[in-house]
Amino acid sequence: MLDYGEYITDDYYPQDGNGYDQLEGDWALYRITPEQAAILFIVQAIGEKATPAEISRWLFREPHSVSGLLARMEKQGLVRKVKDLERKNLVRVVITEEGQKAYQQSTKRESIHRIMSSLSEEDRQQLRSYLEVLQNKALEELGVNRKLPLPNSNRPRNLA
Repeated sequence: MLDYGEYITDDYYPQDGNGYDQLEGDWALYRITPEQAAILFIVQAIGEKATPAEISRWLFREPHSVSGLLARMEKQGLVRKVKDLERKNLVRVVITEEGQKAYQQSTKRESIHRIMSSLSEEDRQQLRSYLEVLQNKALEELGVNRKLPLPNSNRPRNLA
């Protein structure tokens, strides 16, 4: 695997010839991992209420895993952790300008767009509808009573 520096390592993305390494290569071009892109997407969706605990709930990940990811992302200049002005013991997560750029670039995943382009607009809408039904049922089974956003099925719109 090509060495993308501190952002991507063979430990995270082993090459096993299954083609995944080609798809994840799109992420590496933008210097973030798919996990980091997911965190940036969630922070965008949550907005000012983004906390490490809330992000871990959205990702269905252990809080310590998200904390580790956030620490690396903060070191890379993608996010900042700021103390909540009203609740001093609460930390909020905000996207930096660099993080915003990385997120915008990561939404241009050409391999995913090429794959999705094999579906008509109507098929993409139908797929989105089916995925929402499955997501809602999965959340119901898990006892989660909030709706999580699905990424836009078309080319992403500018979130800036």
